[in-house]
Order: sequence, then structure tokens, then C-alpha cells
Amino acid sequence: MGNCFQKINKSSPSSEIVPADMLKLKPLPSPLPPAITLYGPSNCPITMYIRFALSYKPVSVQFVNSNTLSDMFLDSPVLQFGSERVSGSPVTILGYLDSKFPAPAVGRRRTAAAAAAIVEVVALQHRSVTWHVERVVTWAEDLVTRKGIGRGDRKVGTTRMEVKKFGKRYGELLEVMLEHARMEERVVFPVLEKADRGLPKAANADHARDLPIMNGINEDIKAFGVLDSGNPVYLEALKNLSTRLKTLQKHCHEHFQDEERKLLPLMEAVDLNKGQQERLLEQCFEVMHGTHSHLFRFFIEGLCPQDAMHYLDLVSSSIDREKVLSMFSTILE
Repeated sequence: MGNCFQKINKSSPSSEIVPADMLKLKPLPSPLPPAITLYGPSNCPITMYIRFALSYKPVSVQFVNSNTLSDMFLDSPVLQFGSERVSGSPVTILGYLDSKFPAPAVGRRRTAAAAAAIVEVVALQHRSVTWHVERVVTWAEDLVTRKGIGRGDRKVGTTRMEVKKFGKRYGELLEVMLEHARMEERVVFPVLEKADRGLPKAANADHARDLPIMNGINEDIKAFGVLDSGNPVYLEALKNLSTRLKTLQKHCHEHFQDEERKLLPLMEAVDLNKGQQERLLEQCFEVMHGTHSHLFRFFIEGLCPQDAMHYLDLVSSSIDREKVLSMFSTILE
């Protein structure tokens, strides 16, 4: 899932393989992945959390809903691997998984000092957005290189179908970016403004600067989506779109770097008690509820496994159980 997996090169089409080559190209049988059984109540956020962690590991998973078993009354998940059974906190179970299957790691990274939770949330959102921006930039460059002509890949479809998918992907990214900016303006910046008047002024200006670019890209996609791919205007529109996306990528990189270098460290210096910090985190996810309710899988896709699991930790510690269950269910579909 997401930015943790390398792209796999496509094999040669079957039309290019002659009969004499079939034995040479026949793949060797690969061993079956190790089997793990997870027992736990299906409506438990911790169970869903562990199931998601297992999705990153090179294992086959059998999930047994303990709610349906008359002889098992588990209120937390239990992992069985061979003759070994593991239960306890999510940290314990993730640690066990990483000890048995080191790559990719899902346990939280060890840091010298724990940052304020709101700072970690903002930084993780930056990482997800950065990955998705890079993805659409690369996709647009590829479209320009191919002059808008499809590869004949059935998964991509016709050129018009690919453009439609591209537009959908950018629309999802735009929605997350706008909501992230709104969250900073409503939750993070007021705290800094109260501590030092005028401090987040430059960051607010960056948001205002990038909005026309982001909306302009959206209009460009709509415009060339109705053009014929053989029209010279179509290729020119593609090139303009690619240029705009690269500009947006550059602005995002600079903006995120400035925030993480200059603004976010100051959140650590603001004198907030534990209750105030918890309320900030709640407000953050309240503002992000729009995208996190229906684009949570998209968002998580932009994070590596350790970051994704850490983000789920932050979410589950800050919002009510029903919302957690709803959000987690979208990434297990």
C-alpha cells in the first residue's frame, strides 16, 4: 500500500512469447506465505488496528471474529503464529510482528524526544500530501511523454478513461490539501498567533498564493478532458498542466519545509497543559472529518507503514469509538 511498495515491471505480453520460451519463462513455484490467525472482536478498534498492520506483512491472515465463538470471550485481539500466541497492548503485538517479519516495519520509530501530538499530525499530513503530489506530477509527465496516448493496458483503459482517473485522483488530493490548510488556519495558527502576534502571517500568505494554482489545475484537467487526444491543443494543454503541477509541487515543498523548520517547533514552546493539547488534537480531526470520513484510505496510502500506524494511534486517541471504527473500516475494505 502507498509509498512503501516498489513498482513491479510488467511482464512481456503473451503475444511476444513463442512456445519454445514457455519453459524458460515459467516462474518457479514460490513458497506459501506464513499463516497467521488473528482472534478478536470485529467491532474493536484495536482488532482493526492489528488487522491493518498485518496487511503490510508478507503473511496470509485468517481473521476469527471472537464475537461468534461460544467458547471464546476475548475483549482484545490474540495473534497466533504456529505454536506461539501473543496478546497484550498494540505496541507488544506490533513489536512481535516486527521481530518475526522485519520488513516493512510497523512499530513506531524511536525518537530522541516526543513531539507534541498536534505537531506530529501536521508533519504526517505533510508527508501524505507530498507523496500524492509527487504521484500526480509523475503521472502528468508520463502523459506528456506518451503524448496522451494510452499504453493499451486494460487497467488504465482508453486515453479518455485515463484522463478521467487522473482527474479523480487530483480531485481527491485537492480536497485533502484544502482541508489540511483549513485545519492549520483554524487550529494551529491561532495558537501561534496568540503566543506571538503575526507569527503565522507568511504561512497564511502561502495558502492564499497556492489556492489559485490548485484551482487552476482543476480547471485545466476539466478542459483537456473533453479534447480529442489527436488535437495539437490537447498536447499543449497536457504540457501546461504538467508545468503547473511542478510549480505546485515546488511550492508545497517550500511551504512544508518552512512550517516544519520555523513554525511547528514553536508549538513545543507554547505553554499548553495536557488538556489543552488533547483539545487541539480533537479540533484537528474535527476539521479533517470531511476527508477522513471518505478519503481516509487515500490519505493513509501516502504514508509508509510506520507513519500510517502512528497516525492511526493519534486518531484513535483523539476521537470517539464510533468514528474510529468508521474510519478504520474504510482502510480494511
